[in-house]
Amino acid sequence: MRRLYLKGFVNLQIKCRNCVVALIGSGILAFGLYHVHSFAGVTEGGVLGMTLLLHHWLHLSPAVSGLVMNLTCYLLGWRLLGRTFILYSLVAGGGFSLFYAVFERFPPLWPGLAEMPLAAAVVGALFVGVGVGLSVRAGGAPGGDDALAMSISHLTGWSIQRVYLISDLVVLALSLSYIPFARLSYSLLTVVLSGQLIGLVQRVRLPGLAPEAQQE
Repeated sequence: MRRLYLKGFVNLQIKCRNCVVALIGSGILAFGLYHVHSFAGVTEGGVLGMTLLLHHWLHLSPAVSGLVMNLTCYLLGWRLLGRTFILYSLVAGGGFSLFYAVFERFPPLWPGLAEMPLAAAVVGALFVGVGVGLSVRAGGAPGGDDALAMSISHLTGWSIQRVYLISDLVVLALSLSYIPFARLSYSLLTVVLSGQLIGLVQRVRLPGLAPEAQQE
């Protein structure tokens, strides 16, 4: 009986550490999206890119299309990765919203990045790659496209870098129908770099952290 109790206690500690790592990752992501992406005009692919595409051509509100796509991606993740995936995703997604709400109360740290799109693309990719990578490593998804990437990677056995690259390239290619290539090229650089970083961070072994995506 004592052994079972201790085992449960150890597992609880490991899950708490996963939650902490997911929160750290979501904080880094929110910091980068606010201080870099939102002021530099550099965007990502995935769900965000699709909402903008649908809004331009079909006049669908991103609030509606984003909600539908995010819920669909989370549902797919729950079906493939298990119920604790939802817990970690709620921690990561809720943490992102909380951190972003705090960051936007302050002025941007690097307003000059708006005039340096290349630097913004690289710096933004670092924040997105490390932030999402930590959340994914902890077993959660801060956004619907992250949940979709984790699900496809789990289903196909492809590396998560490959999944991110393919999905983002598809969205960015479709976005060429209304966004000039010169402007979109910086976003392309961001998604390529951030996708590779997410895969690298996902493979980092952190002491006491339960393996990512091994859900109940």
